[in-house]
Amino acid sequence: MSAFDKAASARPLRICFVGWGAIARRVGEILADRQLSGVEIAAVAVREAGRERADLPATTTLIAGPEELAGLDIDMVIEAAGRPAVALWGEAALRHARSFVVSSTSAFCDDALLDNLLSTARETGSRIVVPSGALGDLGALAAASMLPVDEVVHTIVKPPRAWQGTGAAEVIDLDALAERSEFFAGSAREAADCFPQNANVAVISALSGIGLDRTRVVLVADPAATRNGHRVQASGAFGRLDMTLENEALKTNPKSSEMTALSLVRLIENSVAPLVR
Repeated sequence: MSAFDKAASARPLRICFVGWGAIARRVGEILADRQLSGVEIAAVAVREAGRERADLPATTTLIAGPEELAGLDIDMVIEAAGRPAVALWGEAALRHARSFVVSSTSAFCDDALLDNLLSTARETGSRIVVPSGALGDLGALAAASMLPVDEVVHTIVKPPRAWQGTGAAEVIDLDALAERSEFFAGSAREAADCFPQNANVAVISALSGIGLDRTRVVLVADPAATRNGHRVQASGAFGRLDMTLENEALKTNPKSSEMTALSLVRLIENSVAPLVR
């Protein structure tokens, strides 16, 4: 059998989403639009597994608890349900799938949880995958960290409405804000702990570079901003890095960026593509 015949007869990559909120639904929508034949949404974990969902393929199994992953022959579990879901589903995902993709990376501020998941991954041979999220890609920073890195500063700028319902509202008047306002500066660990819905991405830049406690994060509300902005600056033995992105917000959730969903689509496609980009 030729390599082409083997590829044609191979079964699709079987995915389980934990959560079917704005990000997961957007990923499913893009995958459907791209008609990727080598990927199957085999299961989705939701609170009400008995309720039908019109936006899922008829072949998708709805599950409610981690123990139901057993026997589903899942390749990749993608968490998109919020920080508590990482602890709840992580160990089972690593035992019953080849990889566990963590969108709510603020969970990794809990060192004990991360150590436990890493131990399980080593035991089972599975992998914990941190997607690039709203940053698109931080391969340059990850490569730079092979040599000593002196400093990493990650600045997150979003419109005031994107900070509604977070601790930012306790520091500044988001409704009356007339000019750009920096309301937080601290470590990536502190940012992700205090603003888990908006600053998950700070953990991504931290894990790519010099860690949760050395990476500095600045959070800004700007009434002139129309997109969710990220600027990552780093310096060290490799040289200097200065990367800026302005992401469109998800229409169904202004706290998240379209790029967050797109990065998951890219991760999924790279898992089955003959050419990895």
